[in-house]
Amino acid sequence: MRDINFNSNKYYRIYTNGWGGQKIFYDDEDRVRFLFLLLHFQSPTPINNTGYYARRFLKTGNFGVGEKKKKEILKTRYLEIISFSLASDNFHILVRNLKDQIVSVYMHRILTSFSKYFNSKYKKSGHVFNGPFKANQIKNIEQLLNVSVLLHKNLNETEAGTISAIPERNIWSSFNDFTGTNRWGDLLATDAITKHFKNKSSYQKFVLTSEAKNLYF
Repeated sequence: MRDINFNSNKYYRIYTNGWGGQKIFYDDEDRVRFLFLLLHFQSPTPINNTGYYARRFLKTGNFGVGEKKKKEILKTRYLEIISFSLASDNFHILVRNLKDQIVSVYMHRILTSFSKYFNSKYKKSGHVFNGPFKANQIKNIEQLLNVSVLLHKNLNETEAGTISAIPERNIWSSFNDFTGTNRWGDLLATDAITKHFKNKSSYQKFVLTSEAKNLYF
């Protein structure tokens, strides 16, 4: 049983990897599907036919969710996504909980939905993720900023030597949304981090020079 309470108005780092070390994401369709769930399940507002939106993104670079639906999600959301990183065998997200214990509800919806999709697509059964998701509460501003670095440097891939030009070419993290145009608008609450920096360039420098892998909880 997880020994953490998800309290309102607190920040949390959420992460897990694939069952038995297997990949979670084999291709872009998998990543797009998961990213859609991360962004649009922040609210209890029902949103159906996720496969259609994922396929549309792969063709056009846009999910095509209508503005009316987006406004409804933003109005009723019970959690904010701050940043994210999707590696082939793991994911990390940084969230702000807006309602007590809602992180567990949010993650259950995402992991259940994605697991059904994954097992159907790859003709598998059983677990996709390595047990219950892991979570750390962020205790201060320093940790908040350093966790954002941890995600944006995508440390697992850095250590594997596959992230040479870092995040500039990594569309599967939110780094570009912090240092350039935020692709997701208000669905990604970048201000929680960027308000602590003079401008986007200073945040970029902070990420590229930080030693966030020495961060402990």
